[in-house]
Amino acid sequence: MLSGVLIGESLRVGSVLNSVPLHVTSVRRIEVGDAADGQPGRWTLLDFQAPEADAERLAEAIAGCLEPTGGWYVNYNTTTEAFVVFAGRVFRYPRGDAASRAEVQAYGRSVGVPDQQLDWED
Repeated sequence: MLSGVLIGESLRVGSVLNSVPLHVTSVRRIEVGDAADGQPGRWTLLDFQAPEADAERLAEAIAGCLEPTGGWYVNYNTTTEAFVVFAGRVFRYPRGDAASRAEVQAYGRSVGVPDQQLDWED
């Protein structure tokens, strides 16, 4: 199983994420002290799992549902790979690959993700 976190507020209004079944393991609301411009101060976090065989298909589906402004992304991991998904862009790299992670973080900064939010685990 792959596992990750989806921020409810990151979804584009009118989008539907239904091509890959997700098993939601928890739903949390948090106060965000480091929200970027255009991000609300409270987020709804959905921890999820899905079959590893669906990792690529899930990435493409999420890339089509995320809000393109506001510095949003979704990350999840399979046993061997890290996936970081932005609106219209999917990154995947071997877990623990520092050079690839740095490339994704640079892209995140370029689309407005604050440094303190580039903290996914891979």
